[in-house]
Amino acid sequence: MLLKKSLITASLLAAMSVPAIAEDVKIGVPSWTGAQAMAHLLGAVVEMRIGGTVDYVPGNNATIFQGMDQGKGDIDVHPDVWLPNQESFTKKYVDGAGSVVLNQQPYEGNQGFCVSKDFAEANNITDIADLGRPDVAALMDSDGNGKGEMWIGAPGWASANVNEVKVRDYGLLDFIEPIRAEESVKTARIKDSIAKGEGYAFYCYKPHAVWFMFDVVMLSEPTYDAAKYTMVQPSDDADWYEKSSVSTKDALKQVQIAYSKSLPDRSPAIAEFFERFSVTADDVSNFAFEISGNGRDPAEFAREWVEANPDRVDAWLGL
Repeated sequence: MLLKKSLITASLLAAMSVPAIAEDVKIGVPSWTGAQAMAHLLGAVVEMRIGGTVDYVPGNNATIFQGMDQGKGDIDVHPDVWLPNQESFTKKYVDGAGSVVLNQQPYEGNQGFCVSKDFAEANNITDIADLGRPDVAALMDSDGNGKGEMWIGAPGWASANVNEVKVRDYGLLDFIEPIRAEESVKTARIKDSIAKGEGYAFYCYKPHAVWFMFDVVMLSEPTYDAAKYTMVQPSDDADWYEKSSVSTKDALKQVQIAYSKSLPDRSPAIAEFFERFSVTADDVSNFAFEISGNGRDPAEFAREWVEANPDRVDAWLGL
């Protein structure tokens, strides 16, 4: 009996001498809807199933990668890394510094340029080159400056830089004005242009809520050719625009999460979850539609999804 009490006492003392690791994470939240959806899904699993605490930190790609690189817990994870769009960051912090880790469970992304189906059919628009027809450009000119507007992405997006180069190298600059604005501006403009029967073109990608929100079509582009795709990002060279040349469709993308290499030491259970996390393009489109199309709060919908999909979450947690 005395031996049993001694063993119990020793076990309790040992447990008390080892501080419990507080599982907490700061999730970067870029501006696009898919990233917001994935950020809150990650957060919901951490809070509901791991019992950790979550802070959401809005920021652009550069800010989030810098936070992960520092490894101090200011920002721990990027929820939606598009490659090769953000390759300048992964080359610097994943391949170079080794301070950031990429999850190895990507989903497939596709990007291009879209118009509404009605506008396309009414004006025989099927290819990106059709936006350079004077009659089409005139129908897309809402401000009367002689050029049709095309949304190429939000400020800070690597893809917006690519699209700006494409507008030039596809020979569209005399007809099309590339516009950078937050994605909410683009969504409102699509809705308004369809309601008014106006022309409007915009950068689009899958997965995305837009495919559930509006009847749109992606225009064809020249087939991806690495020899015709030289893209230098502003983070690599101040003369990026002059040194870039892109006259071909983007290759299909790999989209995954990235997290700070220091996270496993600070929050091992969360890091293990991040290693196993995987979603499909349809998952992301569904989330994005609920947020953008149905006006759902991303945190609330994420919690509902976690409750409704216990088997998938169990697999992420290794259960």
